[in-house]
Amino acid sequence: MSGALWAIAAGAGFGIFQALNRRAVHGMDAYLSTFFQLLISGVVLGAATVFTIDLSLVKSMSAQAWFNFSMAGFFHFFVGWTLLNSSQKRIGASRTSPLIGTTPLFGAMVGFVYFGEVLSISSWIGIFLIITGVYLVTRPGEKHNGDSQTPQEESSWRAYMFGIGAAMAWSISPIFIRKGLAEVPFPVLGVTIGMLASAIGYIVPLYLRRKQNVFGEITKDALAFKVIAATLVGFSTWARWNALELTAVATVLAITMISTPLVLIISPMVMGKQLEKITVPLVTGASLVLLGALILVLTP
Repeated sequence: MSGALWAIAAGAGFGIFQALNRRAVHGMDAYLSTFFQLLISGVVLGAATVFTIDLSLVKSMSAQAWFNFSMAGFFHFFVGWTLLNSSQKRIGASRTSPLIGTTPLFGAMVGFVYFGEVLSISSWIGIFLIITGVYLVTRPGEKHNGDSQTPQEESSWRAYMFGIGAAMAWSISPIFIRKGLAEVPFPVLGVTIGMLASAIGYIVPLYLRRKQNVFGEITKDALAFKVIAATLVGFSTWARWNALELTAVATVLAITMISTPLVLIISPMVMGKQLEKITVPLVTGASLVLLGALILVLTP
C-alpha cells in the first residue's frame, strides 16, 4: 500500500473521527475527553502491536528511539489532541476542521527552519490561500455554535487559537516520527509508545483538573461516542505514521486535509444543523484551505 493511500485512509478516518468526537466532547470535559481518547486508542494499538510485530524489538530499542517516539506523542497527542478537543468544545467540529487545515502551512515553516527547505512562489500562493481561508472561518462577527458558557470567549479570536495550536503541534511531531522510524521502522510500535507515554503523562494535569471540580457528570451517550471515536482515530493515526514512513511530510500533511470536507458533511448529521451550522463563509474558507493544501502537495 502506497504512502498516498495510507494518507488518504488517515484523512478519511480523521474526518469521521472529528465529527463523532464533537458529539463526545459536547457532554464531557475536554481534558478528560483527551485522556479517554489516549487510553482507548493506546489499548487498541497496543493489541495491534502485540499481534503484528516481534516484541523483542522493544528490548533492543535505544534510549534515543524511546525519546523520539515519546516526543512525537507529546506534540501530536498530549498537546495536539488536547487543543483539538478544546477547540471542538468551544467552536464546534465544522469550524475546527478548517483551522486544522493550516497544518501544511506550519509544516512548510518547519521544513524551512529544520530542514532548510526554501519555499517556491507556488508554495507561497498555497500558504496565502490557507491564511485567507482561515480568516474567513475565524473573521470577527461570524457566528458559530460552540458549547462555551461565555459568549465573550466564543466571539473572541482566542477561541480559534486552540485549533490553530493543534495544527502547529501536528506539524512538529513528524520531526520526531521520522527520527524514531529511522531506527525502528515499525509505525504501529512507535505510535503506541507515543500514545501510551502521553496517557501516562496526562495523569498530572488530569489530577489538577479534578481538584477544580470541573468534570461534572459523564453521560453514557458521550462515553459511547468517545469509545468509537478513539478507536477510529487510533487506527487513523497508525495510517498517518505509515504514510510518513513512505511519503514526504508535506504531502502527507496536505493529503490528510480531505478530513475537512468530510467534517462539513458528517458533523451536522451527528450534532444537528442547529449546533453545526454550515455557512457560506465557512464553506468558502474550508475550500480555500483545501486548495492551498493541494497546491503545496503539487509543488515540487
